[in-house]
Amino acid sequence: MLDLRFIRENPDAVKRAVQVKGVDLNIDELLQLDRDLVALKQRVESLLTERNANAKLVPKASADERPALIQKGKDLAEDIRALEPQQRAHEEQLKQLLLRVPNIPLDGVPVGKDDSENVELRREGKLPEFDFTPLDQVEILEKQGWADFERVARVSGSRSYLLKGEAVLLEMAILMFALDFLAGRDFTPLSTTALVRPETLVHSGHFPGDEESVYRFADDDLMLAGTVEVPINSLYAGEQLNHTDLPLTFAGLSAAFRREAGSAGRDVRGLIRVHEFRKVEQYVMCRADQAEGLKWFNTLLGNAEGILQALELPYRVIQNCTGDMGAGKVLMYDIETWVPSEEKYRETHSCSYLGDWQARRTGLRYRDGDGKLQYAHTLNNTGIASPRILVPFLENHQQADGTVRIPAALRPYLGGREVIGKPVR
Repeated sequence: MLDLRFIRENPDAVKRAVQVKGVDLNIDELLQLDRDLVALKQRVESLLTERNANAKLVPKASADERPALIQKGKDLAEDIRALEPQQRAHEEQLKQLLLRVPNIPLDGVPVGKDDSENVELRREGKLPEFDFTPLDQVEILEKQGWADFERVARVSGSRSYLLKGEAVLLEMAILMFALDFLAGRDFTPLSTTALVRPETLVHSGHFPGDEESVYRFADDDLMLAGTVEVPINSLYAGEQLNHTDLPLTFAGLSAAFRREAGSAGRDVRGLIRVHEFRKVEQYVMCRADQAEGLKWFNTLLGNAEGILQALELPYRVIQNCTGDMGAGKVLMYDIETWVPSEEKYRETHSCSYLGDWQARRTGLRYRDGDGKLQYAHTLNNTGIASPRILVPFLENHQQADGTVRIPAALRPYLGGREVIGKPVR
């Protein structure tokens, strides 16, 4: 959410953000509604002032004057009551429009309509060279007996997964490695719930706009979050922290759930796009200072790259264009990891800087060194998400005999194993 005063004073910049981010919103209508609401409030205040002044005259009035003054007071009260529903309706309408106003991208963010216009910044790591015919993720899992897609589909429907045997140990090892890696960089590990109240998705900026992707429990007014960012972002909602409390840096572990509405027919095979997964998410709340925010952005990005480098996975870093960065973000980079069977990079991480856009929605405030209340800046980035990360991991580290090599950094989490699986070819 942007400050309403900022929108009033910078309408052209906000209109530009609406345009380049492809948001369906008329800023002129918003500003007209704002002006109408201001006028309505002034009218109510004027009537209240008049009613109060009239009330003071009643005790001093003569017997002949008093009935007319009393009646006037009743008429003024009725006028005020008649305006109150209109004022509340205007306030709610303005609030809903403000929730849809996008943040202003930083200078230099490429303008584009969708992910086809994202910009590759660099590539890291060496692509594997196989002297055998490599298998894809599903073939590896099935030959090793590490998954049962058919049976789990009978239990949970499509886009479900069930891992078995060493694949389960591998998944847990990767998640634990990521947690340990981030804890070693002073990120506090959190084990959080995916069950959240609807307002937390408003706080994080997923609502309004992303309602179709969320699972709901209507009887309990609860929902299932699609990222650990959602519950963490609301942990300090409405509180007033001290500047000495910042930065807050977390590595949150949780299940995550996405309906994948609108993705029918896309990535239905294997582990790429499933409804339920596990995620370690980096989350930072820092002072309202762009230089500090950008420093943390680079830290989050460096952490994610460090994890991929330790897992010995080749990847590339992408700068997201305006049409693919989401309403609340001022800067966003994706990391895409190489998937040999598809001969392309697949998104595995998203690094986002939101300025105070998210904090204004959530009420994340702190007192600066002068005692003034400020809205914090927030950032987030994937630490690791499974099972998607298993796709490039299994494919890049497969060996000629069908086994999977384990990078040195991960071996302590698998009892020292250098290889998992049995020879199958």
